[in-house]
Amino acid sequence: MPQSRTARTLGATTPADFQRLAELRRMQAIAVGLLIFMAIVFVVSFALQDRFPAFGYVRAASEGGMVGGLADWFAVTALFRRPLGLPIPHTNLISAKKDDIGEGLGSFIEENFLADDVVHGKLSEISGARMAGEWLSQRKNAERAGSAVASAGLGALTVLNDDDVRDLIESLVRKHVVEPEWGPLLGRATETFVGGEHHETLVDVAAERMEEWLIDHPEAFDRVASSRLPGWVPSVVDRFVDQRLHAEAVRFCRAVAEDRQHPLRIAISRFLTDLSRDLQEQERLQEQLESFKHEVFDSPRIRALAASTWESARAALVEMLEDPRSELRTRIVSASQDFGHRLLDDPTLQYKIDVWVMDVVEHLVRTYRHDLASVVTETVQRWDAQEAAEKIELQVGKDLQFIRLNGTVVGSLAGLAIYTIATLVIAPLTAG
Repeated sequence: MPQSRTARTLGATTPADFQRLAELRRMQAIAVGLLIFMAIVFVVSFALQDRFPAFGYVRAASEGGMVGGLADWFAVTALFRRPLGLPIPHTNLISAKKDDIGEGLGSFIEENFLADDVVHGKLSEISGARMAGEWLSQRKNAERAGSAVASAGLGALTVLNDDDVRDLIESLVRKHVVEPEWGPLLGRATETFVGGEHHETLVDVAAERMEEWLIDHPEAFDRVASSRLPGWVPSVVDRFVDQRLHAEAVRFCRAVAEDRQHPLRIAISRFLTDLSRDLQEQERLQEQLESFKHEVFDSPRIRALAASTWESARAALVEMLEDPRSELRTRIVSASQDFGHRLLDDPTLQYKIDVWVMDVVEHLVRTYRHDLASVVTETVQRWDAQEAAEKIELQVGKDLQFIRLNGTVVGSLAGLAIYTIATLVIAPLTAG
């Protein structure tokens, strides 16, 4: 039963396959009907040709039509199966030559469709960057791209193992932060910082903020100053001292902020300069800094903090990626749309991307050309022989039925022509 069902349906599975099968059966019916019509005409004309000589022409035409139709039926059928099930040599060709056909298709695709000049010419005709820009510049497409990025991010976060991520982060931090010596690095950074007078801005901010705090909180300063005086000092003196010291402190902060050559500023600059030199040259200071660094980074609390930070960051990322209205998703969509507009407006960027894509694709094709073509070869070779024949017949069988129709018509005309020549030319010559 399975074989008979397969023979009827030719392995059709999709609606499109069944549509092709119906068209194939209709054309087969037409070809068979024409052959039967020729057979009926032949029988009638053969019976009447003795009484009506003109029917000899009809008999010859129908006889030629039958021969042509049967010959082409045999030729078409021999491609896909054995005619009438007979083991005739050189029939059932597709099943017998399936592997050779697959190899030939693979070689044909490799040499003609994946050739360097073909691939380069096709890529030169299209601007993938411009097409991508036109697509991304539309809001709905940018949202689709954002959804795809979010899905990929969620997939990555789901697949990633938290322990592996923490180990990776720790290894990167150790390699790029912990292992390098901090002393020379911080020394050079401090030297550059002081050389560019960037510390002056920090001194300005500190002096101004200190002055503002003293003006806004005089009572706090007074309590600190009064607490240092002996208890037997009269309160009048306390207040005088507090006010005097507070005023001097405010003036001192203002002077530091306004005077670029203030002694405190000079002292800070000298201190930072000496510190930068010591960090680069003094081994004892460097060892102390290294000891402090390892003590901090090897602390279980720091490692626990790093782990909890990753877990919090991961949870936040998952939440934002899942929410289409989150700020992260919104920014991804906006960035995608902006990138699309830039691709449309910047021919130079289009050219760079197109050239890069072309180089990548051509390299991949050159490297994997044979592997790509072998997909066709191996796929055909894995097919069952009969299944391969049925698949091909389902695809091209309808068109091949026209060969049968043409063979019947051409055979009929050939038979008529041969009979006419024999009757009107050869017979008189022989009789003479």
